[in-house]
Amino acid sequence: MAHVVCTKCNATNRLAEGQAADQGKCGKCGAALFDGHPADLAAPMLEKQIAKSDIPVLVDVWAPWCGPCRIMGPQFEAAAREAEPAMRFVKLNSDENQDLAGRLGIRGIPTMILFRSGKEIARVSGAMSSTDILNWARNAAR
Repeated sequence: MAHVVCTKCNATNRLAEGQAADQGKCGKCGAALFDGHPADLAAPMLEKQIAKSDIPVLVDVWAPWCGPCRIMGPQFEAAAREAEPAMRFVKLNSDENQDLAGRLGIRGIPTMILFRSGKEIARVSGAMSSTDILNWARNAAR
């Protein structure tokens, strides 16, 4: 049994062992649990993703004015299409969520933080290609 938090309504869903997660739908709102598009979440939703998801959660901390962030955005989405549902990909706009960005110790953007079981397990700053994102995240999640 694995717990996955819906990025649309924030409901925690249980996936039975052997159930195809990539075909899973939220029991509350009916949205697909994984669609290959990283959701841009507000602080409360992101905090629940981190705390309640049984799969690793990769967070891209970004801002709309940041050139490297805009360049990396499509690369992050391409990585999500390849890695989901084994890993959740989400984004955090540091301008709109300054308190959480401060608590996370964000000093520069883009920064990616990988969480598992509610704890940070790895962090990297700077724009990366989708291949580099996947290689870094998969190695860090081991």
